[in-house]
Amino acid sequence: MSAPAMGTTKTAHTDVAPKKKRGPGALATAYLVIYNVVMTAGWLVIAVGLVRAYLVRGSYHGLYFSIEKPLKFFQTGALLEILHCAVGIVPSSVVLTGFQVLSRVFLTWAVTHSVREVQSEDSVLLFVSAWTITEIIRYSFYTFSLLNHLPYLIKWARYTFFLVLYPMGVTGELLTIYAALPYVQKTGLYSVTLPNKYNFSFDYYTFLILTMVSYIPLFPQLYFHMMRQRKKVLAHVEEYKTE
Repeated sequence: MSAPAMGTTKTAHTDVAPKKKRGPGALATAYLVIYNVVMTAGWLVIAVGLVRAYLVRGSYHGLYFSIEKPLKFFQTGALLEILHCAVGIVPSSVVLTGFQVLSRVFLTWAVTHSVREVQSEDSVLLFVSAWTITEIIRYSFYTFSLLNHLPYLIKWARYTFFLVLYPMGVTGELLTIYAALPYVQKTGLYSVTLPNKYNFSFDYYTFLILTMVSYIPLFPQLYFHMMRQRKKVLAHVEEYKTE
């Protein structure tokens, strides 16, 4: 699920706090700046690739194939964000970050890559476009925050664009998984049947259905969490401007 992660910066959103959280050290900050710059550049490459392919083809159908490799590389590179949380250089929840990152990696590799029949579906372009815009804004936000020089436009975009991009991405993800179901059921992809020496069975088709169902309780929670964050952050900025 393409929910935007909320952490990975060392700056606080409020001026008044009982205890000031300690940010990462100089070496960790330098590493995080480099990481976020690279990830921003990577998603910009994906964005440019999409636009260029569209201009050449004159159609949005099948644009996935023009950015398949960089998409896999940079989306997989987001796994490092889980490590950042685990070692403590980023003050975000390991569980929440892990869920958000792994859900995208899962969709990238276990669905879109593994079921080639869905790669030409328009739903793939839907979530790829949403991811691309989201990640360019998100990694730019982290980079400037780490440098203690965050432009208001990027902060505003970070807490506003998700209103459209998040539902757009989730819709694309669900439609892509749904499109993959017939092929998974027909081929038995990743399924394990009995009997076998491990006495274990796994139905990937059912797993994908359960994954889709899980969006029902999770999407509203994450979406409204972001809305609360938006209200808090942008309201604080407006108060600061009026002082």
